[in-house]
Amino acid sequence: QVQSVESGGGLVQAGGSLRLSCGVSGSIFRFNDMGWYRQASGKQRELVARITTGGSTTYVDSVKGRFTISRDNAQNTMYLQMNSLKPEDTAVYYCNRNPPLTYIWGQGTQVTVSS
Repeated sequence: QVQSVESGGGLVQAGGSLRLSCGVSGSIFRFNDMGWYRQASGKQRELVARITTGGSTTYVDSVKGRFTISRDNAQNTMYLQMNSLKPEDTAVYYCNRNPPLTYIWGQGTQVTVSS
């Protein structure tokens, strides 16, 4: 497996929650900082949350206090718990190394938040 595989997206009402999952090749995952990115229609892809190999986390201001990034190094899996979702969170969500590697970009998972 080279490309990331994201899952867990869907349609949810504002205020709801979703939990995204991401699988990445172990050789990439174990030794790198990782990030969740999102791309809304007509906008550039942006880094939403970042987690270091040691578990330190940072978030873009717009999701602070609502999203939580985590990683399971034994399973080469990363998660994004999204609470109190807003319509402006609607986007395709991707995971990748931070900074990203072009060949890792997968299909992403669509998150749609209705008002």
